[in-house]
Amino acid sequence: MATRTQHDHELSDPKFATFLFSDTRMAIVWLVARIYLGWQWLDAGRHKVTDDGWMNGGLALNGFWERVVAVPEEGRPAITYGWYRDFIQFMLDNEWYTWVANVVAVGEVLIGIALILGLFTGIAAFFGALLNFNFMLAGTASTNPVLFIIALGLILAWKIAGYIGLDAYVLPRIGTPWKPGFVWPHRRSAVE
Repeated sequence: MATRTQHDHELSDPKFATFLFSDTRMAIVWLVARIYLGWQWLDAGRHKVTDDGWMNGGLALNGFWERVVAVPEEGRPAITYGWYRDFIQFMLDNEWYTWVANVVAVGEVLIGIALILGLFTGIAAFFGALLNFNFMLAGTASTNPVLFIIALGLILAWKIAGYIGLDAYVLPRIGTPWKPGFVWPHRRSAVE
């Protein structure tokens, strides 16, 4: 068994970070952020799932991708990174817009619902941030940077962001890899 030396240090979060991301008194702040972000996703997704251009063949996404991969003769292209432009062009060439449009539209609705209900908040915020990041890579700023920052906050505050929501009931029951529950049952170590 290894002994602890004076060079071993236990790292801990600053008190402010602990208060902001782990203290249940901040749950109300994260509730407001969560509902705001959830509504933004739900509203954006609702428009897409009721739009034939998104749900029937993905022509709306096709048009968007064609615009962002275009390199103008003068000025700057919408996509700054060549590798991302190549990725979008690959998806265009293979007509992935036919199914990716449905994934985006339905995904936005599900992210919105999960955030509003406070269900798997950290996971929903992660997928929302992933969508925001991809929209930003495609050259569409709009509200994406602000929504991305809010999503990052919710990811960091995942333990309390859903405290006033379904996470307070669901997460203790299903468990986590470090805390037993239905999905993650306690495992006995080989030493026991």
